[in-house]
Amino acid sequence: MQTKGFEIVDGKVRLTSPAEARAALDDLVYEAVFTEDRKEKERRLTLVKEVAKALGAIPSSIYGLYREMAREFPGFTVPAINIRGLTYDFARTVFRVALAHDVAAVIFEIARSEMSYTLQRPLEYASVVTAAAAREGYQGPVFIQGDHFQFKREAFFAAPEKEKANICKLVDEALEAEFYQIDIDASTLVILEKETLEEQQHFNSLMTAEMTNYIREHEPEGITVNVGGEIGEIGGHNSRPEELHAFMSEYRKHLKHEPGISKISVQTGTTHGGVVLPDGRVAQVAVDFETLRILSEIARRDYGMAGAVQHGASTLPEEMFHLFPEVGCCEIHLATGFQNLIYDHPALPDDFRQEIYDYLKKHFAKEWKEGMTEAQFIYKTRKKGFGPFKKKWWDLDPSIKARIMETLGEKIEFLFEKLRVKGTRGIVERTVEPVLITKTI
Repeated sequence: MQTKGFEIVDGKVRLTSPAEARAALDDLVYEAVFTEDRKEKERRLTLVKEVAKALGAIPSSIYGLYREMAREFPGFTVPAINIRGLTYDFARTVFRVALAHDVAAVIFEIARSEMSYTLQRPLEYASVVTAAAAREGYQGPVFIQGDHFQFKREAFFAAPEKEKANICKLVDEALEAEFYQIDIDASTLVILEKETLEEQQHFNSLMTAEMTNYIREHEPEGITVNVGGEIGEIGGHNSRPEELHAFMSEYRKHLKHEPGISKISVQTGTTHGGVVLPDGRVAQVAVDFETLRILSEIARRDYGMAGAVQHGASTLPEEMFHLFPEVGCCEIHLATGFQNLIYDHPALPDDFRQEIYDYLKKHFAKEWKEGMTEAQFIYKTRKKGFGPFKKKWWDLDPSIKARIMETLGEKIEFLFEKLRVKGTRGIVERTVEPVLITKTI
């Protein structure tokens, strides 16, 4: 089979014209994402990813860099970006800014819950992001992460093995799609009513260890997946050193396959999505940077990790972001702020925005809690407007998308500067060796 810029020989992609293959990605991605037949969609998405890899964008593990961070913190915080909508355009924007500023330390991630309401399974997300990298001419490691592979508390305590099997199945799917960063979130299983911290953290530690073991047993040869854990559910009380020690004590008892986790997510006072006020504005919160500093130091000194991870940060005031690298935070997760920028952008047509909001009011009315204003309801639920309207988002007029992407690009550049990841290509090239694993078409 031969097509524009590449051919398929014995199930493998071979480039005939890199420039033509790069230009062909736009149509290849669109056709793959919106193919309805499941098997044909998987084939097309795999083709997209293989073309991107042939062009030099290689899904990789950031583990080598995090090992370096564990030895000596390099002074920057890696941004982990959740893309819920306009994924191809948004990812291209990130890579465009990254290329302009010599940035290689950036992660693209999607959470277990996001996969559902954005209608992006791992293969689609990985293929689209990798294609976006190749389309912009980005060559080298592309870091794709499974964020919050989270145990559902009620499901786990009702049927532990069944819920564990659900997470294992998701890990299998993610690894096959070339997600080489996976954050296990069993913090939902912490039982604060227990007497000791070890007892409180027991199920969290146990499941995180068992999933680490599972990942190590199933990761591709030559690749060490970068695994993360979490000691306190985001939105709860601020994490304490004693909780980290208790978690790691229990975790190590059950860890069979080294290496263990290389980072730990903690709670410092933030909430996913931010706290929305009745008028729809996001309330400002106080981040406990001292907690982040202390826990990052303990993680590195006592457990050989890269440091602590900050969740729920994208809606924080801009004047806070320079503090994360200053306190030794190794990674920061950014999602809702980008979503807000897209939905609230003046270029987005009012009728399209209202169409989505009307859909949310009709289909998610049960989530409109007593005492909640319409602005609060819309803010809480509009993340669920990306999946059902995915094609309409992609089909927005190019000039509209260009204006939105220009603003997103400015935000990304600001974050790259404040998190100090500009100029990180050198350290990434020194610490990360991309491993090319080809898939048969």
